[in-house]
Amino acid sequence: MSSSKMKNVTPTQQAYQRLAQKHELKRPVLKNCMRAFFIGGLICFFGQGVQTMYYTFFDFTERTAGNPTVATLIFIAVLLTGFGVYDRFAQFAGAGTAVPVTGFANSIASAAIEHRTEGYVLGVGGNMFKLAGSVIVFGTVAAFIIAIIKTVLLQWGGL
Repeated sequence: MSSSKMKNVTPTQQAYQRLAQKHELKRPVLKNCMRAFFIGGLICFFGQGVQTMYYTFFDFTERTAGNPTVATLIFIAVLLTGFGVYDRFAQFAGAGTAVPVTGFANSIASAAIEHRTEGYVLGVGGNMFKLAGSVIVFGTVAAFIIAIIKTVLLQWGGL
């Protein structure tokens, strides 16, 4: 602890902080990172399999199979969230389940389930779109900035 923080701390608080630090569990950061990496990769691998299924067995091209693939992954994530499976899976996998589109679907569905007792409009709709709104705005702004950069580079003949 730094000396500036120690000035306002009583001896009892210092003793408690030393005791708490002594018994604090160390987080397995490397293990958590590896789990997140592999589980996130498995989710993406599954998504790639779904996409391959769409253009192999249905009337999609490799380019057009992306939209139904994303819709399928979202549907599966929302279904698993509704049954309480996704949350237990996310507890094990950590951030690996948060990064793909399935993590976003889980967070939206969880907000809807959590606030359903407050009504459909103010409870489900209001709380579900609080989360979705910030993600959509960030995605739209990021896409706009990237489009400007790409347009400038194309105009200057860089690409």
